Amino acid sequence: MASYVLHPAQGLDRPHIIFNAETGKFVCWVKVMTKGSVQRSTVLTADSILGPYEIQRTWLRPLDMSAGDFDLVVDPHDGKGYYYFERVHSEMICADLTSDYTDVTGYYSTHFPQPQPPFVREAPAHLQRGGLHYLLTSGTTGYYPNPSESAVARSYHGPFEVLGDLHPSDESRTSFHSQISSVFRHPGKKDLYIAIADRWLPRYLEHGDRARQAFIEHFAPGKDGDEPMEEFAYVDTSIADYVWLPIRFEGDRPVIEWREEWSPDEYEDA
Repeated sequence: MASYVLHPAQGLDRPHIIFNAETGKFVCWVKVMTKGSVQRSTVLTADSILGPYEIQRTWLRPLDMSAGDFDLVVDPHDGKGYYYFERVHSEMICADLTSDYTDVTGYYSTHFPQPQPPFVREAPAHLQRGGLHYLLTSGTTGYYPNPSESAVARSYHGPFEVLGDLHPSDESRTSFHSQISSVFRHPGKKDLYIAIADRWLPRYLEHGDRARQAFIEHFAPGKDGDEPMEEFAYVDTSIADYVWLPIRFEGDRPVIEWREEWSPDEYEDA
C-alpha cells in the first residue's frame, strides 16, 4: 500500500484547490515528494469542494520537469488557469493550464534562474493588485526559514522585477521564522491581503544565516551529501504552526511587518 499515490509514505504536500467555472469541477493539485530527488504531482477533481475527489492524474511531471512547491491561479476575467512551480533546485516556471485545469498545455515561461540552493526560489505565492502581478517566494533551505522575496510584473508570464526582502524589519532574516504558502485577499475589505505562512520549526529560532551558509556549502559543486544540519535530519511537521500577517503596500511594493495581534476589523470595508 505504501506505493499507492496518496499513501502518507509518499510525502504529500501543499494541496491547492481551484474552481473551474466551465466544467463546474473543483480541481485539486497535490505535490508528491516520493523518495529521491524527483517530485511529481497528483491531480483530483470533485463536484463539491468537500469532495469526494476522484483521481485524474498520477505521478505527473509537468513539462517533464521535477516540480516542487507551487501555486495555482485563475484569472478573474477570462477564467484561464496558471501553474507557478519551482523547477526543483533550478528556477521558477509559469505554465498555462489546460481548459479543465488538470494538466499543462506546454506553454511556459522561466524566471529567477539560480545555480543552487539556497539561492533558488521556491514556495511561490501569487497575488494580483492594481493591474500588477506579484510573486512572493522563499529561498531553498528545506524546513529552515529564510528571507522571503517579492517580485512584480504586468502579466502572469512576466518579466518579473525583483523588489527584494518582503520582511525588511526582520533582523533574524527568517521571514519571522516562517515560509509563505499562499496569499488570501479578504473579500469583505477594500485592500486587505493576508500572507499565510507555515512555521515548520516552531522551536528553531536561530538567525537565518546559519542555515543559509550550511546549504551553500552542502550544495556546492562536488559537496552534495547528507543533511546540511544534522539536528533536524528528521523534522516533525505535526507540530508546525502558522503565521498570518497583513501585507502593507508602500506604493507598489509589498511589505510585511510583525504584529503580535491584529484584526481584519482594522481595515476599511469594500
